[in-house]
Amino acid sequence: MIQSLLIANRGEIACRIIRTAREIGVRTVAVYSDADAKALHVRMADEAMHIGPSPARESYLVGQKIIAAAMQSGADAIHPGYGFLSENADFAQAVIDAGLIWVGPKPDSIRAMGLKDAAKSLMAEAGVPVTPGYLGENQDPAFLAEQAATIGYPILIKAVAGGGGKGMRRVDRAEDFIDALESCKREAASSFGNDVVLLEKYILSPRHIEVQVFGDRHGNVVHLFERDCSLQRRHQKVIEEAPAPGMDKATREAVCGAAVRAAQAVNYEGAGTIEFIADASDGLRADRIWFMEMNTRLQVEHPVTEEITGQDLVEWQLRVASGEKLPKAQDELSINGWAIEARLYAEDPAKGFLPSVGRLEHFDLGVGGRIETGVGEGDAISSFYDPMIAKLIATGDDRAEAIAELAGILDEVEVWPVRTNAGFLFNALLDEDFGAARIDTAFIERKLVELVPDPEPDEDILRGAAAISVAVGNEESFGEMAGFRLNAAPNRSVALGSGGTFRTIALDDGKPLAAVSGFRDEERVVAFYEGQAYEFDRASRGSVGHGVADGAILAPMPGKVTSVDVSQGEKVAKGQRLLTLEAMKMEHGLIAPFDGVVAELNANAGGQVQVDALLARIEKEDA
Repeated sequence: MIQSLLIANRGEIACRIIRTAREIGVRTVAVYSDADAKALHVRMADEAMHIGPSPARESYLVGQKIIAAAMQSGADAIHPGYGFLSENADFAQAVIDAGLIWVGPKPDSIRAMGLKDAAKSLMAEAGVPVTPGYLGENQDPAFLAEQAATIGYPILIKAVAGGGGKGMRRVDRAEDFIDALESCKREAASSFGNDVVLLEKYILSPRHIEVQVFGDRHGNVVHLFERDCSLQRRHQKVIEEAPAPGMDKATREAVCGAAVRAAQAVNYEGAGTIEFIADASDGLRADRIWFMEMNTRLQVEHPVTEEITGQDLVEWQLRVASGEKLPKAQDELSINGWAIEARLYAEDPAKGFLPSVGRLEHFDLGVGGRIETGVGEGDAISSFYDPMIAKLIATGDDRAEAIAELAGILDEVEVWPVRTNAGFLFNALLDEDFGAARIDTAFIERKLVELVPDPEPDEDILRGAAAISVAVGNEESFGEMAGFRLNAAPNRSVALGSGGTFRTIALDDGKPLAAVSGFRDEERVVAFYEGQAYEFDRASRGSVGHGVADGAILAPMPGKVTSVDVSQGEKVAKGQRLLTLEAMKMEHGLIAPFDGVVAELNANAGGQVQVDALLARIEKEDA
């Protein structure tokens, strides 16, 4: 067995590998860049070696530095994780040439599956069904246009060396083919240094089905069943599950059997994934599922396979790399229950999923399910690396139970001030079509507008935040707070600001409060609900003398009135801006709480006001 393992990766996968290695008595060595000097994987490992500056191209992608760190630390093996150098055949060979154990497939196997066109030709020879298309060497644009016409539109142009959605174009009409081809080739050359493309029939109702395979050096190959990774955004997986919904026994045997033949065709050792594209327009059928590509490494989504089979795939990797036979034979493996995984990203869905970076001042992923993460509270999300914060995995006896469990986990996610996609994931899980397994790879694109949470809080969230604002202590949860009092005086109210607008909220009106959690400090309240984070400015730490019911508009904090937008006696509508207060280097609009008349106005543009000063009062017209 391997005695000392260097992990040529970072983040959650490095932490994941360290945990298994520790359980089986293997010493671990982490590597880190400048940005990761205090990272969780560095803190967890038995030893850590610095390998260079923050950019990956100067650290995690420099094979010589990683091998040198392994030699210096006394490691006898290198595990590449996924991404970075995990599918680099030259690096794998260099590790072996240095006298170290490579925890992965043989370099020749990586090369055989590295180019999509060559891999498909090899699979066809092995009797594995491949998507109809053109895989030849002739790259003349006119010739490729003829092939596309023969295949039939829509077609997909794919870079043979591509990945991650780059170098890929869908073409629906012959007249668009040449422009799409040129664009695809430019992107492929820029991203991969190789502009060769292949053509595939575009599947109109595609499901992404993949099969986990494992081989050893003794000639044994098994599968650990399938996963469904159809929920994707911009060709990046978002939610994965195992087994695939709607997969019957006969189809499973056909697809998994094809995956084993694919692995055997390249004398595969270690963990790998055979990816298939399925035409799900008439359900999952064996004659409508085709080989797409092979990933010659451990996959991000491997935990869902572990959960339904009860196997530790990282332990399998270490044992196989040490020369042992596979821990289980095919007839010893079975599916038990259901597992589903969501990728929690540091990104803001309300802003087009832009990455969100910074320090995790508040970080709590709850206690439910299986959490795979490489960060903790106080750590930073860096702009240098992938924005994935964690993988959240739930299990159940069936799919519905697993979905409900994962939705519950997402509901408890508390991350601040870094924004996340937790609310987006929560909405996707509870979507009616997702629950009914009416899914394909365009699911998110079709439903994007309805899945992105509204960044503006509704009334229930506002009331929950108000309760947090007046509660004693900074870490309170308010899920069961109907009739909430905390010794408050009658008509207890609090003013909170959101989006520059303050509102006064009455808490003792007998209405129940939503299950909002969160925290407060002197200046703000942050509330979490269904995975989404909401920030509010606090008006005052004490009671507000007047509430929304009497129409009193109070200064939420000391400041300067920059504009007065109404006059005394003027009719106003609910939500209409009355005046603007400048405080804390921001402008805060104060609005009418209901339709009425400006009965009192005590503010002048340019005037300074103190907290709780009565600036205006609105009366209902029938008062």
